Amino acid sequence: MGKIIAVANQKGGVGKTTTSINLSAGLAYANRKILLVDFDPQGNATHGIGANRVGFDRNHTVYDVLVGPDSVRQNAVRLDMPPLDVLPATIDLSGADVEMASSNYAVGRENLLKQKLDAVRNDYDYIIIDCPPSLGLLNTNALTAADTVMIPVQCEYFALEGLTQLLGTIRLVQKLWNPRLSIEGVLLTMFDVRTKLSVEVQQEVRKYFKEKVYRCYIPRNVRLSEAPSREVSIFEYDTKSEGAKAYAALVREVISHNEKGGR
Repeated sequence: MGKIIAVANQKGGVGKTTTSINLSAGLAYANRKILLVDFDPQGNATHGIGANRVGFDRNHTVYDVLVGPDSVRQNAVRLDMPPLDVLPATIDLSGADVEMASSNYAVGRENLLKQKLDAVRNDYDYIIIDCPPSLGLLNTNALTAADTVMIPVQCEYFALEGLTQLLGTIRLVQKLWNPRLSIEGVLLTMFDVRTKLSVEVQQEVRKYFKEKVYRCYIPRNVRLSEAPSREVSIFEYDTKSEGAKAYAALVREVISHNEKGGR
């Protein structure tokens, strides 16, 4: 049975989508069967990994899976490089919050994504959900469907700002809909070893989250910033870059933690 990991942080610009794309790609190149679920109405993961290049049907996306009759298998797009499946998103997904808030979905609306993903769990080793930068019903659905949450934290001032809200939402989901939900890990992103601030933020995050923080960190890296504009992961764009090395290290930690008995 596949493991579902939600990559979440309601604070924008922390490397959430970059992490979703490159973690998914890295796991796929490590011969794991991967489904990347773009659950952000901006659709950045869909474009950043190149799903639009294969011409996905914009009338059959994650939105139609969530609030319509479509199945994940019907709407998932298969990529060759990286070798994984993508459940794409478009701006239509922004209307799902409103629809789920209507009386038609008053009961069980938090479980809509879970029901659809449970049907394909056995098809994959890992299902990665790229969550939106908000704390609405979309995020609640993602956390209810997930086994664990990976939290990217930017190594800048106010890094922990807003995490109290996210942790509160995680606790609420644990209490009401998903008692098995836990933190997969906290990932330090945009780390600059040359600055005192990055070092101080790293120390603060490790002090707060302790062993939940990954040993590896994601550095500030121009190649990581460039790759999405070419609609490829960092592993296709520049496999020798520091960004690629960092995400390869994250992949190794995730596999070790989940398949070999602990980080």
